[in-house]
This record gives sequence, C-alpha cells and structure tokens, in this order.
Amino acid sequence: MKLRSRLAVLATVPIVLAACSINVYEEGSFAGGGGGGGGEGAAVNQEPDTGEIAIAGAASGDEANAIQGVIDEGVNDVQDEFTATYTGSDSFEQNVIIQIEGGTPPDIGFFPQPGTVIEQAAQGNAIALEDMGFDIADLEARFGEYLMSLGEYEGKHYGMPDTVNFKSAIWYNVPAFEDGGYEIPETWEDLIALSDQMVADGQTPWCIGTGSEAATGWPATDWMEDIVLRQAGTDAYDAWVAGELPFSSPEITAAAESFGDIIFTEGYVFGGAENISSTDFRDAPDPMFNDPPNCLMHRQATFIPAFFPDGVVPFEDYDFFPFPTIDGNEGVLMAGGLAAIFSNRQEIVDFFDLYTSADVQCLYGKQENTTTMGANVDVSPDCYTQNELIGQASIPLAEAIAAGTARFDASDLMPPAVGSGEFWNGMNEYTNDGPDNLEQVLADIDAAFPSDGGGGGESEAPSESEAASESEG
Repeated sequence: MKLRSRLAVLATVPIVLAACSINVYEEGSFAGGGGGGGGEGAAVNQEPDTGEIAIAGAASGDEANAIQGVIDEGVNDVQDEFTATYTGSDSFEQNVIIQIEGGTPPDIGFFPQPGTVIEQAAQGNAIALEDMGFDIADLEARFGEYLMSLGEYEGKHYGMPDTVNFKSAIWYNVPAFEDGGYEIPETWEDLIALSDQMVADGQTPWCIGTGSEAATGWPATDWMEDIVLRQAGTDAYDAWVAGELPFSSPEITAAAESFGDIIFTEGYVFGGAENISSTDFRDAPDPMFNDPPNCLMHRQATFIPAFFPDGVVPFEDYDFFPFPTIDGNEGVLMAGGLAAIFSNRQEIVDFFDLYTSADVQCLYGKQENTTTMGANVDVSPDCYTQNELIGQASIPLAEAIAAGTARFDASDLMPPAVGSGEFWNGMNEYTNDGPDNLEQVLADIDAAFPSDGGGGGESEAPSESEAASESEG
C-alpha cells in the first residue's frame, strides 16, 4: 500500500489524545483568575488589564503573517476585551534580552528554543503558568506531557507550547519511485536495502547538504537525532540531551556509525560525503528534480519544499514518508516554540485560552505560505487546506506526541556550546574527513559540555531553529 493511502486511512480514524474534550469558549475553561473557575487557583499578584497584548518572536516574513492571521481571526475578531499584536524579528533573541534588562519586555515572547524559556525562569523574569492560574493537567491534555515538560523549572511550568514542525521526513521523487517499482521503506533495514537496490539500478539514492553559513552542520545533527531517537530509544535520547549519556557512549557512537552507513557507502550520496558540508541545505534537494534525477531521496523537515525548484508539484513530482523505525522503535523528531509570559494579567490568560484551542490552532492550516502546525494535539489533519503535505505530516506527529515518542530537536535543547557549537562542528568534521576520525569527533563534542551540565555560555551562531526560520523568511 502506498504511503499516501496508508495516511489517508489513518486520517479517517479519530485520534484520541485526551480523556476529555475542552470547551475553550467557556470562560475560565483551563485557567483560574478573574475569568471564572476551573483552574488550579486564583492568579498570584495579577495586574490590571490594559486592552493591548504585545507579543514578540523570532518568526518573520510569511511565518509572522501566519501568526498574526491566526491571532486576528481566532482571537481579536471573537472578543472585544483586548487586541493582541505579534511582531517578528530575526534579532528577536538579542532584542528581547535588551528589553527585559531595560524593564520593558513584551507581554509574551515566542521563543524557538525551550532552553531560553528556562533561562528566563531561572533569572526570575518569566511568570509561572501555575501563578497565573492555569490548570497544568488541562494544558497537558492539549499539548501532551512531553511538550509541557520542556518549559518546566523547579517544579513549575514557564513555557506555553505555541507551534510545532515535523522534522522526520524523507522526500522522494515520485515518478522515479514508480518507474523503479520502489516500495516505501518501513524499517531502517528496508531503507538500506532500498538504497542498495537503487545503486544496483544505476541510481544515486541520496542528496545531502548541510551548508548553512555560520550554522553549517545542523542538518547532519538532525540525521543523528532521528537515528538516536529510534535506535537507542526515548530514555537514551533524553539522557543524551541532558548530558548524562555522552556522545562517546556505545548508543550515540552506534547512531553516528549508522549515519555513516548512509554517507560513506559508495554510490549512496550525490557528490560524495566530502561535498556534504559545502552544499547549501537549501540547494541540496535540487538534483532530485533533474531530468534524469541525480538522486531519489532527501531527508529534511517539512519546510524544505519552499526551496524546491519552481514548477514541481506535490504528490505528482514529490512526496515524503516518515523516517522509518529502527529495531522496532518508533519516534518523531520535531521543532517548534514555547511562549514565555512576562506580564501577569487576566487578558493574557484569556488570550491563551483562545489561542491554544484546537479550533484556533486549526487556523494555521488555512494560512498561505506557511509550514507551521498548531501545537494542540487535537488539531485535525483536515485543517491544513493550504498545504496537504503538512496535514499528512500532522498525523504521525500527533500520534507520536500522544504515544510519548515525539522528541524536540536535541541540538536546540543542549547547551549552546554543544548544540549550536561543537555538535555542528563535529558533524562537519565527520562528513569531511570520513569515519576514521569518529572517536575523536565524539570526544571533542563531549568536552564542550559544561561541567555543571548547564547553559554553557552563549554561542555566536544562530540556533538550528533560527537558521531554518531565517532561511524560510
């Protein structure tokens, strides 16, 4: 059965993600405070409402327009108590620190890195959701326990899930698959066998490029993360992110070797491994659409079709399948954002009451030129009328969140010196120099972890999420 057919069947089956539905239009449905009951308690030290809510974030361009479009249609146009306005900037993470230090933060910040929310909590700047009267159990029903846990600090929650993106996608040339009689692989062994068959047929299986200016290397870390999540499992993945399972451990070493089985096998990668880091990730999939194609598959997040050549048509010229299981382990790699709150007002509680509802988050699927998904797990695939591929991706992502097998991008969770530093550098060295230097590469990444397991200082390079987001804009 073709992948699209399998997903179509899945889409017709209701996905039960919470024990009960939430009527967000009933005042006070998941938060306490001035709006009514149903929360964990009255908000602490609540300030007077102002009628204006200022939101700042890193998403700009089309993504910023999508955010404001959702806010306007789903929040501003359905009530007259306040107006919420989003402002996006490529320099958001620098600007917001200046604003916070100057005592003029935005009311809400949409952060692409969960670790930054934790930093704001540790510094006493962000306000705990519990202190605003939010019911954490109801929020966990909306977003899953894992997403909520990303904003947890010293027993309280400081991050409200905002949007998510599906990263575990392998894109492929549809006509070439049909002509070659190739089947969609469901396991890692199937994927390797498929790659071998393509080589035997005179085809090159993969196009891979990790160039990204100062962020060069991040697409290779995504390969590693997808493999670790499935090959080692979620517990090992979490320990790896926390610095408790070193890169030099057998589990992470094995994942790097599995990645090596893709990039170093003769005939697998167009241009060879030595050209991976010098090929811009935006240009990497282009040869898949040459006539004849120079490669048949490309692994990248769901934003990548924005960089496909003009004129190619989804489902006719290209499609994707989820990264396959390894040793029976399933998982989904995702990115996204967490909102931190800097002003404790009832109207901000009411804003999130609306904004994070399934009905309003569904509106992301109706925005033009965006690949963003609502973080609410009850958003239906049918919402994505502007991008059917995103609706297709939302199914395995929602199922993985519900099953507890979805994980956030590891490099965006690790200390910056590692995640957006030596991890990127190490992957560049690995792809450039070959498998013989793997032991040293992993040892060097381990050495970058701060001894206290904490923040690791600041990195001049953008985060992986920022690198991809800025490229889209």
